[in-house]
Amino acid sequence: MATGKAEGPETLMSLCIVHCLRNLRGTMFCCRGSQGQLCLPPDVFLPREICNRLLSMYMELLQTDSTLETPGNFLSLFSDPRSTRLTRVQLREGLQLGDRDLQAIAKQGLVELHLASCSRLSHCSLRTLASFGPTLVSLSLFCCTNLFQRHQERVEEEEEEEGTGFSFEGFERLRVLSLGGLPEEEDVEVLLRPLTYQASLVSLDLSGARLPCASFLPHWSSTLTPGAVQCRAEPGAHQHHPADGTAPALGHLMQHPPGLHLQADRGHADSHRAGPGASGVLDISGHALLDSCPSPPQQEPPGYPSEDPSKTSIYFLQELKKPLEFLGLFDTPLCNLRYIPAHKVTGSRDEVQILNAIEAYAEFRPEIAHRAISHLFDTARIQHCYHVPRALQLVIRALKCHKNDHNIRMWGSAVLFYLTSSEYRAEQSARLRCEVIQVVLNSMDQCEEATVQRNCLLALCNFTLPQEVEFEYQRVTRLLLKILDSARQDGSAQRIAVHLCNALVCQADTHHKEAVGRMGFITTMLRLIRKKLMVKTCDQLMEFAWSALWNVTDETPDNCQMFLTKGGMKLFLDCLQAFPEKQGLHRNMLGLLGNVAEVKALRPQLLTPQFITVFSELLDSSADGIEVAYNACGVLSHVMSDGPEMWSVVDPGRDTVIDRMWRAIRRWDPNSRRNITYRSFEPIMRLLPESSAPVSQHWATWALYNLVTVYPDKYCPLLVREGGLSLLQQLLGFESSHQETKDMARRLMELCENFEDPI
Repeated sequence: MATGKAEGPETLMSLCIVHCLRNLRGTMFCCRGSQGQLCLPPDVFLPREICNRLLSMYMELLQTDSTLETPGNFLSLFSDPRSTRLTRVQLREGLQLGDRDLQAIAKQGLVELHLASCSRLSHCSLRTLASFGPTLVSLSLFCCTNLFQRHQERVEEEEEEEGTGFSFEGFERLRVLSLGGLPEEEDVEVLLRPLTYQASLVSLDLSGARLPCASFLPHWSSTLTPGAVQCRAEPGAHQHHPADGTAPALGHLMQHPPGLHLQADRGHADSHRAGPGASGVLDISGHALLDSCPSPPQQEPPGYPSEDPSKTSIYFLQELKKPLEFLGLFDTPLCNLRYIPAHKVTGSRDEVQILNAIEAYAEFRPEIAHRAISHLFDTARIQHCYHVPRALQLVIRALKCHKNDHNIRMWGSAVLFYLTSSEYRAEQSARLRCEVIQVVLNSMDQCEEATVQRNCLLALCNFTLPQEVEFEYQRVTRLLLKILDSARQDGSAQRIAVHLCNALVCQADTHHKEAVGRMGFITTMLRLIRKKLMVKTCDQLMEFAWSALWNVTDETPDNCQMFLTKGGMKLFLDCLQAFPEKQGLHRNMLGLLGNVAEVKALRPQLLTPQFITVFSELLDSSADGIEVAYNACGVLSHVMSDGPEMWSVVDPGRDTVIDRMWRAIRRWDPNSRRNITYRSFEPIMRLLPESSAPVSQHWATWALYNLVTVYPDKYCPLLVREGGLSLLQQLLGFESSHQETKDMARRLMELCENFEDPI
């Protein structure tokens, strides 16, 4: 697999195929046949290049996108070779492949068929499999555990109907065969016998299969290529039964130049020393070899690491004349040796060996792959990773292949957290980071286990939100809200989720905020706040929830209305009373109410004696610098801008509140540094022309003057760009505007006119 940076965008064909798969009826005009099967219109034909990609990318989407709508019997789309052509098919357990699905493509002339962990395929599919025999070149039936099993009560009946049952008769073109994970009761010798005189295999994988005898192997000794054979050596078979055919067969292959891929599964790998010409693959991962070597390893001479076989102390590899292509030593002490005669080695000694192990075992040996990923986790956490893009891609691949494996999910998500940190950011392309986000979201969607959820949440914290998750914005929001609504999640996971929710809406566009509001964002935050209020606890979770509400209501009238409708004002008063000393909480709540006050249609709901009294009293607050008083004055300024005719509160009176507002503004230092960020001045500048409310004009002018004075580089261009200077000039012509307001407006205009925008 490619391990370099994926710098470029997706190809146009890939984008088109994904779009078609998400919109089968709208793009490819898929319809249902007479028997309910998915099919194309009669005037549509898809060539094999497109059909192969359609199926492979459909499998990819099944692994990466839980929102994909999966039509029943998808493979029936390829049932008619007159409209579709398939040659290469690779299917995993995610498709829930059944006998009828495989039967649907029986008329296709497949060249390659790979089935992995398709446990729903039964003995009935063997007849379909036989129909592919004349064209198949590569066949993999890895861990299809039920394919070769029949119910005992039906064996005699089926054999009477079908003769001797399935065999590889007619598979003349077959060159690559994988039967890894065969049931132990299956007689491999009988199964493969037809191939010994009609096929010239170049690769054979029988890993995990019971192999008491391997007399068939010499038939292909002249055709098998390096890395050709994987098998399981039966414990003790070589040593106690010298007449058994296994030992001579393996020994014969070890001595021939084509080489051997021997996976010593639960047996001993030292039964045969590698012959001088062996130059292929040897995998002995997971086996304690030092105790079983005929003689103990020699003391290694000093020197730099080398692949030279003459220097190795691995006894059974000392006769090699050139290094092996691959040597699996994971979970063995041999991986720590300095001289290992192989170009690629799996082990746990260093990062390269660990990555090689993940690459070699991720798909078909998850029990080893998860241990390799745990070693990568230790490397990333304690030391430093030097092959970050490759490491990320390998972990992503493992998580896609084994989305239901708890250990791989747990260790994989933890590794993603460390490898996506700012330390490694420069080494990752945007496309690679998108792949990480997708696999993290998949793990969150598919697994509710607390550790995995927490790891995924922490990994998302390493991304710039909302920018880097824009392509999955609503899905991220949905998953975060699901965590917050779950009673099973611990406090730490919920704190991280609220923090991420806040980051999602902080800089989001209005349409995103409206969308998350409709998804229940505001309801969820209010529910969290009520739970905390019930136990009289004001912690980070509560403050983050109010902050998120502040952000999601910014310039979003619908969300402001929803906040009021859901009882937000009562919750504000209750929190204010319950936590009178929590300054950060007060700032967030008043900032939110400032957003509500900016909506003219909602301001009458704030005009109650209770609310006006609270806002007036907060004008004298010194909590969090000037922030609480500033926000309270902002709420009142918008209320005042509607004019005296709209004022319906008797106590406190309008003039009394206005006097308190003037006194508060005059106390504030114009050079105060602020704990607030404005994306637009439009809501503030709306108050400048309101000649009926001079105090509102003054608050708006002070706010602009303060921000431009303290943060000129950020806010001076913003004020000019949004037309603030013309509004300030207009204010100077109002007779009702106070002189101190006009003086401040002139100073503000001078600051902007004298400002030089740095380039």
